[in-house]
Amino acid sequence: MHRNLPVNAGRYPVQGAGLGLRRALLGPLRSHGLGPVSFLEAAPENWMGVGGRPGREFREFTSEVPFVCHGLSLSIGGPSPLDETFLHRLRHFLDQHDVRCYSEHLSYCTDDGHLYDLMPIPFTAEAVEYVASRIHRVQDILERRIAIENVSYYAAPGAELSEIEFISAVLQEADCDLLLDVNNIYVNSVNHRYDALEFLRALPGQRIAYGHIAGHYNEAQDLIVDTHGADVISGVWNILDMAYEAFGVFPTLLERDFNIPPVKELLEEVELIALMQDKWQDHAGSFQQNRIERKQA
Repeated sequence: MHRNLPVNAGRYPVQGAGLGLRRALLGPLRSHGLGPVSFLEAAPENWMGVGGRPGREFREFTSEVPFVCHGLSLSIGGPSPLDETFLHRLRHFLDQHDVRCYSEHLSYCTDDGHLYDLMPIPFTAEAVEYVASRIHRVQDILERRIAIENVSYYAAPGAELSEIEFISAVLQEADCDLLLDVNNIYVNSVNHRYDALEFLRALPGQRIAYGHIAGHYNEAQDLIVDTHGADVISGVWNILDMAYEAFGVFPTLLERDFNIPPVKELLEEVELIALMQDKWQDHAGSFQQNRIERKQA
């Protein structure tokens, strides 16, 4: 399926609607076809060094479809030194598969060993400087800009800044890009009781590289857990719609990590992203045409 590129297409590493690739999807996607999917995302830790049939099938996809990568273990805010051996292996992997963009979580997951969860970085000026310096080092080793994702969090220990102040400061100090996770805005706005639209509009939209959308689990009326294990709800779709209105259309992918439905149903959600992008692309095209006509009048 071919779609018109958005008016600001040149600034993004990929285009259109994407899907997070899980190993269980290799066969179904090959059999069914990608449909509305314009790009795929993979966690490099799940594919580095993988050989045999899965490795060959992954290489077939990366040879045919634009890819981005979303890391799981870099621990950009962690107290342990950066794993530079891993970063050199990662650079080779990104080059080997012509990966268009590499992103990671604005969190940490190590402290002399893996914690197997995404821990919140304290929202402090000291943490801004620390994280930014590590991002600079990562970008130097990888020889490319990276994108940092706004994450869901369930506590804010030692906070001196607000979440939006902290994210904006890290992006500015590190001079890196933003992976805009729309579901995380919704989750955090409920858990920490802030206005999602106000938060969204305060983000530096010019730094967006691409976006995520996903489902979650309602643990209680005032507690949502970011699971990527359910369908996307209307409130999250509404924030994505507002994001396109605020920043223009940017590439966006669906994350689904478990409870994965049949591939046909999964691609229907990806199609919803594409349809929303088409709506705002048509709106932007009409706006530009009206400007041209006014100038010519």
